[in-house]
Formats: sequence, C-alpha cells, structure tokens
Amino acid sequence: MEGRRTRMTAAQRSAQVLRAAVTAFAESGYAATKTDEIARRAGVSQPYVIRLFGTKQQLFVAALHEVCERIEQVFRAAEIDPDDDPDQALRTLGRSFEVFLTERELPLVLLHGAAASADPTIGEHMRARFGRIYALIGDLTGAEPLEVRRFVAMGMLLTIMTAMRVAGPEAVPTPWAMEILTDLRAEAGPVG
Repeated sequence: MEGRRTRMTAAQRSAQVLRAAVTAFAESGYAATKTDEIARRAGVSQPYVIRLFGTKQQLFVAALHEVCERIEQVFRAAEIDPDDDPDQALRTLGRSFEVFLTERELPLVLLHGAAASADPTIGEHMRARFGRIYALIGDLTGAEPLEVRRFVAMGMLLTIMTAMRVAGPEAVPTPWAMEILTDLRAEAGPVG
C-alpha cells in the first residue's frame, strides 16, 4: 500500500505545530511571525493552528513554555555531584550552555519573549518562567544569590552572543567573542 499516509494524532499534530512555531518565532520574533507561516511550516492550515492554540499570543506563550521546559531539562541533566561545592556546581551547570549554543532556538525564543514582555500576558508568563529558571539554578547548585545572579548574567551574555551569531556552530569568527568563549570554557573546566 505505497503512498498511504499515516494519520497523526491530535497530540502529534499539536507538537508538530509547536515545533514549527518555536522555529518561526526564533527567526522572526513575536510581532513579525504570522500564523500562516507557522501553519505552512507545520503542513497544516492556518485555521487549524488557531483551532489548536487559540490566538497567536497563546501560541507564542506555548512556544515560550516549551523553550523554558527545555532549558530547565538541560539544567537538570547537568549531573551535578551532590558533594560539589556551589562554585563547582555552577561550573558544571555552566557547561550546559554548550547545548544553548547548538540549540540556537532556545536562546532566541527566550530573547523574543523578553522583548515581547510589554504585552501583559506574554510578560506575565515570561517573568514567571524566567523566575523559575533563576530559582532552579540556585536550587541545583546551592549557590548564594549573588553567584546565581552572576551566572544568569553570563548566561544572558551567551544568549545575546548566540543571537548575534558570534557563538555556536554557525559563529562568525569575532575576536572579542572568541576571547569570551575561551575564558568561559577554561573557567568551566573539562567536561565530564
């Protein structure tokens, strides 16, 4: 029975649309992304996207939550040794940023979420999720608030560098960025 397509479940189709939305929002941001572009990428109709998620705003919030879940998952998978002191735990967690450099959509959607936070609904979700990530870093490492803030600040620098394409697999060789990345890798220590 060649040529016969297998029907996707509603959950599979919803996940497919959400993946397409994350990609589209990462590329164009909230304001510039159209739901018909997301529908085209997902291989569905634009009314179907709206039927699944309601509004573009609700779809963006769902994409933001998806990205934040992935960020939290990456941090939880960092394999911090319970015997590590907070500094070592932060260094271990810092190596997780290699994932963000390769999964470029994560930092981009996070930046677009921050940029779209003037919208009350998006801002409410963005602040809550960013706060969860901030608290998770402290919980996982046992670090003092000042050290957690420094870690988050450096993470945001890496997020911006990724958006500018001076970090990650498609990085444009830029001396100042290479200096920062070399220093960070040396500070984090060997992986494993």
